[in-house]
Amino acid sequence: MTDDIAGLDGVGAAAGGEGRRGRGGASARRAARTQSGSGPKLTYITRRIPEYEVLNEEGISLIEANADTVLEEIGIEFRDDPEALAMWREAGADVKENRVRFPKGLCRELLKTAPRTFTQHARNPANNVQIGGKATVFAPVYGPPFVRDLDGKRRYATIEDFRNIVKLAYMAPAIHHSGGTVCEPVDIPVNKRHLDMVHAHMRYSDKPFMGSVTAPERAVDTVEMCRILFGEKFVDENTVVINLINANSPMTFDGTMLGALKVYARANQACIVTPFILAGAMSPVTVAGTLTQVLAEVLAGAAFTQLCRKGAPVVFGTFASSISMQSGAPTFGTPEPSLVSLGAAQLARRLGLPFRTGGSLCASKVPDAQAAYESANTLNSTLLAGTNFVLHAAGWLEGGLATCYEKFIMDCDQLGMMQRFSEGVDLSENGQALSAIREVGPGSHFLGCAHTQANFQTAFYRSTIADNNSYEQWLAEGEQRAENRANALCRKWLETYEAPALDAGIEEGLTAFIRRRKESEPDAFA
Repeated sequence: MTDDIAGLDGVGAAAGGEGRRGRGGASARRAARTQSGSGPKLTYITRRIPEYEVLNEEGISLIEANADTVLEEIGIEFRDDPEALAMWREAGADVKENRVRFPKGLCRELLKTAPRTFTQHARNPANNVQIGGKATVFAPVYGPPFVRDLDGKRRYATIEDFRNIVKLAYMAPAIHHSGGTVCEPVDIPVNKRHLDMVHAHMRYSDKPFMGSVTAPERAVDTVEMCRILFGEKFVDENTVVINLINANSPMTFDGTMLGALKVYARANQACIVTPFILAGAMSPVTVAGTLTQVLAEVLAGAAFTQLCRKGAPVVFGTFASSISMQSGAPTFGTPEPSLVSLGAAQLARRLGLPFRTGGSLCASKVPDAQAAYESANTLNSTLLAGTNFVLHAAGWLEGGLATCYEKFIMDCDQLGMMQRFSEGVDLSENGQALSAIREVGPGSHFLGCAHTQANFQTAFYRSTIADNNSYEQWLAEGEQRAENRANALCRKWLETYEAPALDAGIEEGLTAFIRRRKESEPDAFA
């Protein structure tokens, strides 16, 4: 989506030798396009393509019935949280020690108060996003302790890396959300780093963001910082932060996640209840068995948000990967997790909840062909599933152990393609292009016709990473691989980054709060 006509040179080259004239100019324009910045921001996706469904009515009903059996006969454990157990007992569940068994229909009845869609507000209202319905929101990688930096080194992440990734996500046109733990800054004490991470999202971006869930008190800090940023009344009445609540699969929620869930749900903030599953180790090896467990875990966790506060926004999440049955290592981009994502999306729509899955996932250690294939396979099924919130959309490497600068840029390029694909087929008068067909007629070409000239700026998605020039031109430009071009573009983005304006009083309030909280307890690195 660029505003020059350089792309027509490539068409000429494909048709014959004519396009080779003036290639220096085309190359210069391409270089300017890929190095001058990130381009115009795109709003969250409103999909105009249908969802791809892998389950028929019989299959969906079977998995729903099996999940009800799991909930009623086997149950879900709610560990280290007596309050949660008491709340379930009062709601009519059968509670014995940590095990909660649910009468058929109880969880679904509770979830009737959860919204089908909701808005997550950003400090810049132009960047608000819809979660649910036909909307798709792309958010960056979440959780890696390592980074692969622009010098090709794999090392522990720092707060500087964290801020850099937030800046890149802010600049990336097809990233709609700042994300959460885009990497784990290990140079800051464990008990205090959440303050710097949340502050980075608030200070270096004006897109929506995620909160801390690593301890209930850190969730409290996140909510308090949101109240400073947005105002207490606004936070109570609106969703301004979304959070990842993982089930400790199989069929367990631990006290840490439950504590964070209670804080956010009671504050009217959104929880993504997500079973974290490596199939074969944390769920059955079959797609249907995994879907049954996923649905049971989500029903229990999501329904609990409504016990905390009726109407609290909640998202049906799933993160499902297969494993190597030889080594036990997680695998990505394989068919079975895609089938789980597609099936879980159908279950979420039946339940009336927004859906989260997928991203640009891979097991590769570097941004190579394996990374590209596995990420593309995961991302395509994520989009076709009709996913509403896509975590790990950019930057994921090494099975989630590393955030990679170069891959972040390469993934963002793919996200732009997915955004264009989601627009579907233009059937307007311009899209039908009958005027062009009439003008050109048999045996000629469309390069110079009026319709082409009127549409060339936006007719086709134009990659900022791919090289479509001739082999000779590629040699002349230094034999650059995709990751080399991504490296250069990443450096340029960071060089040209400008922070969005933030009210000085709000910034002062945030820094004062962070200072008080850090001074209130000693550093802890474990």
